[in-house]
Amino acid sequence: MKDILERLEEKRAEAKLGGGQRRIDAQHAKGKLTARERIDLLLDEESFEELDTFVVHRCHDFDMEKNKVAGDGVVTGSGTINGRLVYVYAQDFTVFGGSLSATHAQKILKVMDMALKNRVPVIGLSDSGGARIQEGVAALGGYADIFQQNVLASGVIPQISVIMGPCAGGAVYSPAITDFIFMVKNTSYMFVTGPDVVKTVTNEIVSQEELGGAVTHTSKSGVADKAFDNDVECLAQIRRFFDFLPLHNREKAPQRPTFDYDERIEQSLDTIIPSNPNKPYDMREVILKLIDEGDFFEMQPDYAANIITGFARMDGETVGIVANQPMVLAGCLDINSSKKAARFVRFCDAFSIPLITLVDVPGFLPGTAQEYGGIIKHGAKLLFAYGEATVPKITIITRKAYGGAYDVMASKHLRGDLNYAWPTAEIAVMGAKGAVEILYRKDKGDPELLAEHSEKYEDKFANPFVAAEHGFLDEVILPRNSRKRIIRGLRMLANKDLQNPWKKHDNIPL
Repeated sequence: MKDILERLEEKRAEAKLGGGQRRIDAQHAKGKLTARERIDLLLDEESFEELDTFVVHRCHDFDMEKNKVAGDGVVTGSGTINGRLVYVYAQDFTVFGGSLSATHAQKILKVMDMALKNRVPVIGLSDSGGARIQEGVAALGGYADIFQQNVLASGVIPQISVIMGPCAGGAVYSPAITDFIFMVKNTSYMFVTGPDVVKTVTNEIVSQEELGGAVTHTSKSGVADKAFDNDVECLAQIRRFFDFLPLHNREKAPQRPTFDYDERIEQSLDTIIPSNPNKPYDMREVILKLIDEGDFFEMQPDYAANIITGFARMDGETVGIVANQPMVLAGCLDINSSKKAARFVRFCDAFSIPLITLVDVPGFLPGTAQEYGGIIKHGAKLLFAYGEATVPKITIITRKAYGGAYDVMASKHLRGDLNYAWPTAEIAVMGAKGAVEILYRKDKGDPELLAEHSEKYEDKFANPFVAAEHGFLDEVILPRNSRKRIIRGLRMLANKDLQNPWKKHDNIPL
């Protein structure tokens, strides 16, 4: 018996070495951790329960039967993050470059299936050279099976992808289907076709980092949500982020104790809006003053910065924040910001996270680039997402809410539960200058008369009271009381029950 136990320990130790010490050293030399080191940092200490430690590939072509490594390039199992269960898989670049074989895929599918059955999130740590060439279509089939499982799990359990090395070709589509993608600067990249193929087909010369690095995908393409400086920071932030999420779609996010006073009055908000309506202010400052202890996990901060999205807590409860940012493009909605916010709103709705919307939007960004790019359909995505959402929705208009953008930003007409405005709010079809030029075309040659018309228009519409008279606003509130009013609203809406008409699924304007 003793010999058998010793043999088991030997095999475990061998499996933990993956591709061997030489390859582990090479991984470290690139500034990257190994799969097991990453799992140790991600999960609570001693909580990891590994599955399929001794699985090996079944390929016999190209002499592969002579080269088998326990685990076959991916470490899978379950553990806890701050005491809450999660399933994980981490591709091991030290074994066949983390390439995906049929058995490698089966290991990933097993933990995804278990996560779905047990209704807990799944986190995938990607570091792979792609499909294992020696297995051909069997490897490609493994990818397709994973894609299908991603689709079935979507909206049921949170799925998080962490790109910690290469992720190329068909491999990129699994992260793309998941809810969130995080990357590591300078060591991770994603692309469908690599630099060599790009050069051959289009004659463009581009590096891996420029084509699909973390900075590219967090600032230009919007594929990834956030990038971190190294593996350690990335995994620490994933642990923080995980605490904002529910385990599944029928459970609320965890309530966390807070030292922040729920009835806190924030006097500085009374003076945050500049007297000049064309002067910007930082909406992020407003957010930080409203939420619990200023703890805000922003999503896609470097992409479509004219809208802010992210998770925070109010009264200890997770909320999703969507806010126009006057510091960038005057807070206009455009193609990228509409897509960014729409996807965020749909995630929050799928997982019963209340939505807080802060509005300062002068309209949709004009121009041929926007129209040719399809702003009509892309803008409709955000409208659709808000209109479809059944979670508690609380909206505060801080300053401008003009035209169709007023409607889109969680207005009362899109089933907003509580719609507030600050006294500085301006709700109208358009700004005074544009409106007067249309309404009083005949007076265009008389600047003084136009100025008089403009002043009258502002008196009538550059305030929230016309909308309040129509019942489109529930209340005009003092800015200093915003936190208190939001928290009271969230408590009032805690048992909200709203059902959309039955349908197989909707047809969002993709």
